[in-house]
Amino acid sequence: MMGLNATPKTGLVTERPAWKALEEHYQKIRNVHLRSLFADDAHRGERMAVEGADVYLDYSKNRITDATIRLLVNLAEECGLRQHIEAMFQGQKINTTENRAVLHIALRAPKSEQIPVNGVDAVSEVHGVLDRMAAFSDQVRDGHWLGYSGKRIRNVINIGIGGSDLGPVMAYEALKHYSKREMSFRFVSNVDGTDFEEATRDLNPEETLIIVSSKTFTTVETMTNAHTARAWLLKSLHRQEAVGKHFVAVSTNAEEVAKFGIDTANMFGFWDWVGGRYSMDSAIGLSTMIAIGPDNFRAMLAGFRSMDEHYRTSPLDKNLPVLMGLLSIWYNNFFGAQTVAVLPYAQYLKRFPAYLQQLAMESNGKHVTLAGAPVNYQTGPIYWGEPGTNGQHSFYQLIHQGTKLTPCDFIGFCRTLNPLGPHHDLLMANLFAQTEALAFGRTEDEVRAEGTPDWLVPHRVFEGNRPTNTILVERLTPESLGKLVALYEHNVFTQGAIWQIDSFDQWGVELGKVLAKRIIPELESVEEPLLQHDSSTNSLIRRYRRFKGEPSWK
Repeated sequence: MMGLNATPKTGLVTERPAWKALEEHYQKIRNVHLRSLFADDAHRGERMAVEGADVYLDYSKNRITDATIRLLVNLAEECGLRQHIEAMFQGQKINTTENRAVLHIALRAPKSEQIPVNGVDAVSEVHGVLDRMAAFSDQVRDGHWLGYSGKRIRNVINIGIGGSDLGPVMAYEALKHYSKREMSFRFVSNVDGTDFEEATRDLNPEETLIIVSSKTFTTVETMTNAHTARAWLLKSLHRQEAVGKHFVAVSTNAEEVAKFGIDTANMFGFWDWVGGRYSMDSAIGLSTMIAIGPDNFRAMLAGFRSMDEHYRTSPLDKNLPVLMGLLSIWYNNFFGAQTVAVLPYAQYLKRFPAYLQQLAMESNGKHVTLAGAPVNYQTGPIYWGEPGTNGQHSFYQLIHQGTKLTPCDFIGFCRTLNPLGPHHDLLMANLFAQTEALAFGRTEDEVRAEGTPDWLVPHRVFEGNRPTNTILVERLTPESLGKLVALYEHNVFTQGAIWQIDSFDQWGVELGKVLAKRIIPELESVEEPLLQHDSSTNSLIRRYRRFKGEPSWK
C-alpha cells in the first residue's frame, strides 16, 4: 500500500505537479463570479450535472470551470485514487495504523461475491449475520418473541455511542415512514443519566427489548447505561433470568456478554474491518431492521451497493462521490473554507448532518500522513447543518452575508412521502431559491432599482458567489437512504486518499478516555484525593466535589 502513497520529495500532496497547477489556476479564478460563469455558458446548469445510481448532482453553482475539474481529476489520478478505491474493495489493509482491511462495502455485497479476509470469506459471514438478524427481527415484529412475563415487545431501546448510536438513530428517523408504528424506538447514548431517564420514564419494562451495542462490551458510557437498564428492568421483574428475554447484544466479546446475563445465542457479531462510523448497515443496524423490517433493510443495503458500484466503476469526472470529494478539497485547501454545511430539505433527515459529523470529522480529522509526516495543509473540514427550511430562519444569514465562505450541500426529494396541500412545492421552492440566491446574490444596482434608500443599500446587497451542490433524489426510501450514506462515505474516502491520511483510525478519541478513568475515582472518593493535575483541572475537581456533597434542595 505504501507504494500507492509515494509522492515526490517530502511525500506531501502539496509537492505534486497537479497540486501546484491547481494553485496557479486558483489565482486566476479566485475572483471570478458565478454570474459571469453562467452568463458565458447558457448550458452550464445542464452540463455541470451528473447522475449515478439514480442520484442527481448539480455542481454547476460552484466556483469552477471545466479546467478546474480537469485539474482536480489530474490530482486524483496523480494520487492514485483509482488504486486506493480498488485496494479498499479488494480487502487490502488500507487502515495501516491498525493493520486492518476496510470493508464496510462487504456489508452490502451480494451473496454471490467473495472477499477473502485472512483466509475467510467476509461476504458469507456478513450474510450469515444478516439472516440471523432477519429471523430475530421477524420474531419481535410478529409478536413471537415475548418478554419474561409473557407480554409482547412493544418498545426497543438501542444503547450505544458514536457509530453505534448515530447511525441507528439517523436511520430510524430517516425511515420512520416505513417503521412499525405500533412499536416505540428509543436511543440512549449519553452517559448523562438524563438520557436514560427520559428515554424510559414512560415505558413498561415488561414490554421492552434492549439492544446493547458495543464491539468490546467494555465501552464505559455504553456499559454504564446498560447496567442502569438492567437495574431498571430487574426493579420491575425481580428475576435475573428476565435479562435474557429483554436484552440482546451487538458485540464480539462473548465472555463479557454472557457475564452480563445475555444468552450468546442472542449476540450478533461484526468485524474489526468495520469502523463504528461505517457500521449502520451491519448488526449495529439491528434496531433499524426491527423498525422497518428485513425486506426494507435489504433494500437499504441494495442502495448502498448501487452507489458502491457507481464509485468503483464510473469515470472520475462523472463520479458523484469523487466530484464532491474533489470540490471539498478545492474549497478547503485553496479557498481556505473550513466548513461544509449539509442542508437536507426533508424533515426525516433531521439527524443526517449529525451523522455526517462523525463520518467526516472522525475519519479525516488527522494531522499526519499515512507515513507519519506532519501535513502542511488543512484536512477534515467541519460538517454541520440542519434541515430546511428551519435553517433559513437561523444561520443562513451568515452563509449569505457573512464574511466566511461556507460551501453547502443541498439535498432534496422530488416526491414527498406526506403530500399535504402545497407543503412540498413550498419546501422545494425554498431549496431552489436558496441555491440561486447564494450563487447570484443581489447587486447594488438591483437593490437601488427596487427603490431602496442609499443609506440602506449596503445592508441589502448580497455578494453571491457562494458555492453549492444540489443533490436530488426521486423519493426518500430505504434504498435511496443507502445511496446517500454511501455517497458521503466515498466522498470522505476520496478526500482522505488525496490528503494521504488514514481515514479509518480514530486515535484522537483515546486520550480523553484515559484521563477520564483517572479522574473518576477522584470524583467518587469519600476522602479528599491527592490531585496531581494542572491547576485548572485540580480547581474544577475540587469545586465539583464541594457542590456534589451538598443537598440537592439547597
